[in-house]
Amino acid sequence: MVHKPKWFRDGKVFVSYAPTVGINKDGDDLFVIDPETGVRTDVVDDRLDIDVEALVHSLDTTETSQWVNVPELSHELPAVPIYYDSRPAREFTELMKSPDMLGFTSKSLGELTIDGTLVMMNGHGSPSADFRTGRVPYIKVSDIRAGQVNINPTNRVPEVVAQRYWKNGNSGLKAYDLITPIRTSKNIGDFAVIMPGQERVVLTKEVLVIRASNTAYFDNFYLLWAMTLKAVRRQWDRIVFMQTNREDVGKRYSEIRIPIPPNRQIADTCSQAFRDYYLGTQQLRNNFLSYLASDDKHHIFMSSVASVEEPSDGYSIEEDVDDDLTM
Repeated sequence: MVHKPKWFRDGKVFVSYAPTVGINKDGDDLFVIDPETGVRTDVVDDRLDIDVEALVHSLDTTETSQWVNVPELSHELPAVPIYYDSRPAREFTELMKSPDMLGFTSKSLGELTIDGTLVMMNGHGSPSADFRTGRVPYIKVSDIRAGQVNINPTNRVPEVVAQRYWKNGNSGLKAYDLITPIRTSKNIGDFAVIMPGQERVVLTKEVLVIRASNTAYFDNFYLLWAMTLKAVRRQWDRIVFMQTNREDVGKRYSEIRIPIPPNRQIADTCSQAFRDYYLGTQQLRNNFLSYLASDDKHHIFMSSVASVEEPSDGYSIEEDVDDDLTM
């Protein structure tokens, strides 16, 4: 007869998603840092031990543990502790109960894609370094920062290589598309905006692009407003797993839930500040690029689709060429 401890429950598994286990990445003891002084204490930071102690001695769960039914741990669902963290779902539920969300419903990104409200695509691919000698920008996950796609003038591929990765003659991107890393980045779930003039780029395959479809009753600015809500951003924490020592979300991004507005007017009101910022930024940028186009005394690389020309005298001159100037 197999001994069952008093905390044992038939058909259930105790799961702890504690953030620390008392060991740092080098295998040494991980100590608590005093938040007031910033000095390392002699207390080992082992949140897992706290969860286990609570289970064994009080038969209780903590903020970072829960019981999970065995069928939920089938091969169809990840057997990864953080995936069962219920805090993000509770935070989102609390958001939806707030007075600001009166009349709103919610749906997952997967549901919105199935019903045609959202269009999602992954990046094009990852050209090797020896192909990066052309004019079409290649965007890596490290280029997606602070709400912007920052084009690196040293990372560009020839047109023929870009066409190969695009497959259908164009990148498939549109102005004001949203983009986020979904692998190999600490910025997974942080969204940036494809600005006008940045559509002709090759995106690394490790990103996700989202846009509101033509049939959606909200636009990309509302979508950005929704994706940047803390209670929405927090949901990404539970779906980011480590795959071969790199963060990865697989297709689990389809589980992220966002608020759905009751009508377009409310959606536009909520997202007005985002719309004003990005449209205003683009107008200022257009004005600046027009000035640069009329005066060739400056050497400034704008984060857009630019080209590099090699003059016959051997000096390298970078010309700021942007699709906006010809629109």
